[in-house]
Amino acid sequence: MCVVCGCADSGDKGVTMEGGAGHHHSHHGHAYMPAARRAKPARHEAAHVAVDASSGDLHFGAGAAKVSVPGMSQARAIRLETDILGENDRVAAQNREQFSAHGVTALNLVSSPGSGKTTLLCATIEALKTRAPGLRVAVIEGDQQTSFDADRIRATGAPALQINTGKGCHLDAPMVAEAFARLHRHDAGHGDSRSLLFIENVGNLVCPAMWDLGEAAKVAILSVTEGEDKPLKYPDMFAASTLMLVNKIDLLPYVNFDVERCIAFARRVNPAIEVIRVSATTGEGMGDWLAWMASRLTSDAVAGLRAGLDDIVRSVAS
Repeated sequence: MCVVCGCADSGDKGVTMEGGAGHHHSHHGHAYMPAARRAKPARHEAAHVAVDASSGDLHFGAGAAKVSVPGMSQARAIRLETDILGENDRVAAQNREQFSAHGVTALNLVSSPGSGKTTLLCATIEALKTRAPGLRVAVIEGDQQTSFDADRIRATGAPALQINTGKGCHLDAPMVAEAFARLHRHDAGHGDSRSLLFIENVGNLVCPAMWDLGEAAKVAILSVTEGEDKPLKYPDMFAASTLMLVNKIDLLPYVNFDVERCIAFARRVNPAIEVIRVSATTGEGMGDWLAWMASRLTSDAVAGLRAGLDDIVRSVAS
């Protein structure tokens, strides 16, 4: 799990957002442990593992912490997660205040790699340029390495800033705070700073689910090439998301994907989740997606962007 360190350190060191777990050794620099000690978990270490009596399948999320970390008790895992996420949530609240103060509505786009979220985002920006020219758009891009996606966004004319996380598997609130501050300075010359901010998270259906970035909503993008069972395999992500975009629907004739079954699975873990079917290639569903975004704009942004909103509503109705 990304919020706790798997090191078998018996001491309770301090945890900070800047430095992670306070111990001095590397996550991956553990001392050699004899095979005899690695062969079987101690009884107390296996207490959080559930075993299916009929199949023998193992469920390592059965404990109070809902995660298994080698050498760490469930209580300590909960304590570390609480400390780290608590600090992240403090910064996320500050982000939310900053976004509100500047009339910014932030949407956190989450998905597995290859879902098509960058292509969809580029198509969304182009559509907004035509249908809502009064709405300013900016993007924060998250990947482990490269600026490929940010370069694609910048090619649309929208300002974008890349965050490379290194070994990190998600964006966190301090990363977004730093990126937003730089984007805001970049746009300081514009008289109207009200905008829609897209945060394209690292491709990962697990870890980003639990990290609040200060966004107005998480938007889960699931392509029809991935399989309709993803909401049940990765329930935390779909439980945390306000909207699910079923993407690449132009490929439905060529893949084995049951859209209705996928939606039913998503609503099994999140009865309130909204669903829109889209294709960045053909434009199908883009009007519904734009209308949904218009409905999410903050009251401050709506006050300053009435003309842009009216453009969106008229285009969807036509």
